[in-house]
Amino acid sequence: MEQRSPLRMLAPELIARNFAEAEPGLTRKAAVEESNRCLYCYDAPCIQACPTGINIPSFIKRIATDNLRGAATTIMDANPVGASCARVCPTEILCEGACVLNDASEPIMIGKLQRYATDWAIADGRPLFNAGAPNGRSVAVIGGGPAGLSAARELARDGFAVTIYEAKPLAGGLDTHGIVSFRLPQPISLWEVEQVEKLGVEIRTGVKVGEDVPAELLLDSYDAVVLAAGMGDVPPLGIEGEDLDGVHDAIRLVEATKSADQPQPAFEGARVAVIGAGNTAIDAATCSVRLGAANVRIVYRRTQAEMTAYDFEFEFAKQDGVEFSWLTAPVRIIGDEEGKVSALECVRMRLSEPGADGRRMPVPIEGSAFRMPVDAVVTAIGQKRRVALIDQFGLAHDRGVVRIDPDTHITSNPKVYAAGDIVFGAGQGEAMVVSAAEQGKRTARAISRHFAEREPETDTAEVESTEQGEDEQGKVAM
Repeated sequence: MEQRSPLRMLAPELIARNFAEAEPGLTRKAAVEESNRCLYCYDAPCIQACPTGINIPSFIKRIATDNLRGAATTIMDANPVGASCARVCPTEILCEGACVLNDASEPIMIGKLQRYATDWAIADGRPLFNAGAPNGRSVAVIGGGPAGLSAARELARDGFAVTIYEAKPLAGGLDTHGIVSFRLPQPISLWEVEQVEKLGVEIRTGVKVGEDVPAELLLDSYDAVVLAAGMGDVPPLGIEGEDLDGVHDAIRLVEATKSADQPQPAFEGARVAVIGAGNTAIDAATCSVRLGAANVRIVYRRTQAEMTAYDFEFEFAKQDGVEFSWLTAPVRIIGDEEGKVSALECVRMRLSEPGADGRRMPVPIEGSAFRMPVDAVVTAIGQKRRVALIDQFGLAHDRGVVRIDPDTHITSNPKVYAAGDIVFGAGQGEAMVVSAAEQGKRTARAISRHFAEREPETDTAEVESTEQGEDEQGKVAM
């Protein structure tokens, strides 16, 4: 969607103040006290609840004994984006939700302890891991987000020569560009990128595969390709007025606030309507508040029960003063004589009876149309699928969700593997940062297994060829 509304630069000190990390980290005293609350369960349920399988009691024990490098290594070994996940994981429904202390008191603050350990590693500056001995194989990874970084790191540790192709100027994907700074500061994700680079992984930024580099070239030049390109911008609403000044893409809006070097929308004193109720919609709404909007309202055609944003995101938005209009659907964006947004025309909705799939669909209520005065509209109704890129590789997909073998992550092309948002959906899991990281790890392991299984066959073939050659030479000599 074209963004034509006025932009301006926020002063660096305003960015620093308005977008500073909202949650403070633990002090050393608090971290030690909290870690000593842990029961260090055998067969701990928190480990089972973590998609990446971090040995949580182990890293917490290391914090308790002041072995912070050991704690950070335990975390990052299991989760290559563990510093980011310490801040953005829905811990209340994952590890902390599974903590046995929930029945007796408060769960261990696993997320904050994870942040404490990884913050120490960031300040320390030393790499946590080493690259493996070169194995003579090369892999191209398309996309430098959580899934791509995880795959690249594990492959490098197994001795592969890895090149990441990243379309944006900085790697890190969603963690670097798409999550608000007051939840995940950009330097955190860039440290994770740096950890991967220090293993010898080459990261080519500003390169769009399919445009700057043909898919065929990668298939011909590498032993394997990992497609981890994520998803794109917000799709259009499909209603009148989307080209007016003051209509914004939520993904681009959040990205613009990640650096004082980028122009941001001029929202001072504005009335802003955010369309959608996922985590990106919440981020766009809270960003709008920090950009000076006088009123921010999330407009959603279903109810709070159906919203896809995490509960803690919802609570955070309410604390920021964000308002919510449930069972409300936009049908037209109205502009003034100068072509700027002036109102959002909406209709009231009701939910139908559950269908065969169990879902209740929103249905317009006849005669319920009304106008909501607004100065800006932010669209946050999901993200576009990378169908054009997928088609360049000739991969089978379901409306942009790449089909993979769930065990090997191999696509319909045996040389191409896929992980992350590009395979999420259509029953393939939930698009969380931690889930993408785990998929990247599994993809790397599948590639390593594939070539490890082939090596003995190659060696045997070479021996047989040599023996045959020697026999033939012997016959000639005779």
